[in-house]
Amino acid sequence: MVAGLALALCAAVCMGTATVFQALGSRRTAKAGAGSTADAGAGAGGGVARARGRWGTVVAVLRGWPFLLGAGLDTAGFGAQVGALLLVPLFLVEAAVAASLAVTAVVGTFVLGLRLRRGEWTAVAVVCLGLATLAVSAGREGDGDGDEALRLTAPAVSVLVVAVGWFVGGRLRRGRAVVLGAAAGISFGLTATAVRLLPETSVPGVLAEPVAYAVVVSGLGGYLLLVQALQSGSVTAATAAMVICETVWPGLFGVLWLGDTTRHGYGALAAAGFAACVAGGVALARFGEAEEAQGA
Repeated sequence: MVAGLALALCAAVCMGTATVFQALGSRRTAKAGAGSTADAGAGAGGGVARARGRWGTVVAVLRGWPFLLGAGLDTAGFGAQVGALLLVPLFLVEAAVAASLAVTAVVGTFVLGLRLRRGEWTAVAVVCLGLATLAVSAGREGDGDGDEALRLTAPAVSVLVVAVGWFVGGRLRRGRAVVLGAAAGISFGLTATAVRLLPETSVPGVLAEPVAYAVVVSGLGGYLLLVQALQSGSVTAATAAMVICETVWPGLFGVLWLGDTTRHGYGALAAAGFAACVAGGVALARFGEAEEAQGA
């Protein structure tokens, strides 16, 4: 339990810091390309030009050093998350990853110049308190690994989530950051769930499992959605939406489908801790949008 919790916290620190650097790279590229994108959008071929500009912006972000540093931290965080998923319940790991929201907010004050008000600091404290409560109340990891039909449909579901998120997010004017962040969160939640669904076998055996490709598709697709979310508005709001969607449904899935449990008599405490993590995330999302609107 201790080793799994340590790995989950390591994942939270790496992923939360990675988000800040990814946001830094995204914003730099967005500012540099704002004028050229506006010019390319004019004229008869504006729709095609805007679509090309959108992909070009993503490529430019991926080449920048801040995003590359963030990608490295995210890779390390994902490795720690995978290790934690093998040792502790899914709801505890995903709640620990939700703590990356607090890391993003705090680190963002230094790197991005974000100004956190008293309510935002309170929300950060609530997320951390909820995580501590879950650490105390978590029980054993379930031994369920899903059925064959679930493992076969996981890759198709991953593709569908990424495609719908990209399509819908590209056509919104208001709330785009939150919608894209939520789609990224659902995709990342699929990644964690797919890791738990992998059977214990050798590397060649894992490569033959359809669910292994769900890990790849949802992970990479989530990155693309996150890049667009960070370019579209408040870093805190986009990350809050991502963490909420990444946390809630996988935690419930682990309990209801995979057999994850809490310690005997600690079920209510675990539920309270989980709710605190979600409430803290929602509060940070709301304050992030208010800060953005006030600045505008």
